Order: sequence, then structure tokens, then C-alpha cells
Amino acid sequence: VDELISHSLFSVEGGQAAAAQLLERGCTGIVCASDLMALGAIRACRDRGLSVPADVSVVGFDDSPLIAFTDPPLTTVRQPVQSMVTAAVHTLLEAVSGAPMQHSELIFQPEFIVRGSTGSGPKILR
Repeated sequence: VDELISHSLFSVEGGQAAAAQLLERGCTGIVCASDLMALGAIRACRDRGLSVPADVSVVGFDDSPLIAFTDPPLTTVRQPVQSMVTAAVHTLLEAVSGAPMQHSELIFQPEFIVRGSTGSGPKILR
């Protein structure tokens, strides 16, 4: 499984470098830790003459503004940022006011946004 993971910087260049390693290992689907990294992964695919999503599917994370307008539009995971911020501020205000701290776990449901950078995968000829 370790050969299917590549660590890199959270940047376009980092995504491109990590994706290049994964493509050399034969990966046909790449899930990135950020949308910027995913744009770099798409660049790495194109550098090798591969098509996204016909040859390789790419998924980002964050649903950054304007990411739906990339070529192809990026499939991504959207976090409920407003809900997360509201919960964090509420928790901080309780702590500052001296209210007894409750040790609770906050769980937020992300949303998978399917766009044009993912597909069914390449056809395998036998």
C-alpha cells in the first residue's frame, strides 16, 4: 500500500511531483490533499500525454473558489467550512467566558462534489 502513497508539499508543484511518482507506478486514480495539488496532478498527467479523466481520474480536496471552472472541472471534497468556523468560535467564546469545558468531539460531514476530472477508468485490453 505504501507504494500507492506519495507525500509532497501542498502546492501545484508538489502535486505534480507526487503524481509523477504515482503515474510511474501505474496508478489510474489520484486523490490529492488539496485542490492545488490536484491541479498539479492534472499537469503531470498531461505531461505524459494522458487524458483526465479518460486515462486517469483526479480528485482534490477543499472545493476552492473557481475550481469548478478548471479544465476539466475538478471533482473534489467540500468541507462545511461555515459550520466548522461557527462551532470553533462558539467553543472559544465558552472557554473565554469561564464556562466549564465539555470534552466533546465535533464531527462534520464533508460533501463529495463530482465534476469532470473523474471517470470510470481506462479500458484494459487483454
